[in-house]
Amino acid sequence: MKIFEKLNIFYAVLMVMALAFFVACSSCSNSSSDADTDAEIEETTSDDLVMDVDPSLFLTDGGAVTVTLVPCTLSDGTEGDCYQIVTTSTPADHTMGPWCPDNIADGAEAGGIWLENGEVYDVDGAFIQNMATFYNDENWMMYDENGDIYTTETEDDCANAANPNVGEEYANFCVECLPSYVTDMSNTYTIPVTPVKLASPLSFGGFGPPGASSAPSNRGLAFNGVVFDAPAPTDAILGAYTLAPFDDAGGHINLNAGYHYHAATGVSTQVAQTDNHAAQIGYAMDGFAMYAQLDADGNEPTDLDDCRGHTDSIRGYHYHVAAPGSNSFIDCLSGAYAE
Repeated sequence: MKIFEKLNIFYAVLMVMALAFFVACSSCSNSSSDADTDAEIEETTSDDLVMDVDPSLFLTDGGAVTVTLVPCTLSDGTEGDCYQIVTTSTPADHTMGPWCPDNIADGAEAGGIWLENGEVYDVDGAFIQNMATFYNDENWMMYDENGDIYTTETEDDCANAANPNVGEEYANFCVECLPSYVTDMSNTYTIPVTPVKLASPLSFGGFGPPGASSAPSNRGLAFNGVVFDAPAPTDAILGAYTLAPFDDAGGHINLNAGYHYHAATGVSTQVAQTDNHAAQIGYAMDGFAMYAQLDADGNEPTDLDDCRGHTDSIRGYHYHVAAPGSNSFIDCLSGAYAE
């Protein structure tokens, strides 16, 4: 009898030990599973996704844009590689102009656009005819008794009318600088291959969020090599009783900078996204991608930061440009730029 009692006690001890081992292993297994799950969540929701610049998106086939890999130092001291982009500022994907219509009877196809108070207006004959009413200023009279619109006609006129101190002889002129004036233009831009996000944004020329440091004035580059420029000085233009329209692509010509954009109107090359996201239109000077303002459903992101950027799990950090009528693209740089 004593032998059976001892055996029962022995088996009971074994059962307790087995149960304890089972509980311990189950706990280990669950911990491992939870850790794996946490790692997956961290990977898919991380804000640290960084997308390198894709040089193949630039339109290099026609020779107007060349892209070369070069060593560089960024504004935060980071050393690495950059893409040096040399461009003639001549878009290969659309024609430039027109800008100024010839007569007040001309339709929208004869002129470009103007940006005012966030809106885009066709610079057709009627717009020119009604400028005194539009600006509530009777000094506007940009056409003669035949309805012909006063327009700059030479390269010298372009240079003089675009001067900050515009002479009175150009008052009430439509300023139109032609592509033939900048045929030998070449501009070089450098952007990081791998963007580096900064703790604080960099403002453009002293404008931006409080406490932001200064960055170059150029906002970014379209895939055709045309620069997304700083806001056009529309107050100075209008103050001289001149008008310097943009074409339907949002661009016009400056003798020093060549053809450049002041608005993203959807004319230049866009790279569509497969998830309904807004199309990509180029790269900012810090290497982060620039996308159109609205997605395929016509919606603008609601979580943009001060620079008009945000992050998603597919594109990492990126920008969405402002509305075409705003005379703007992005409001500051979130990343380091190439010095």
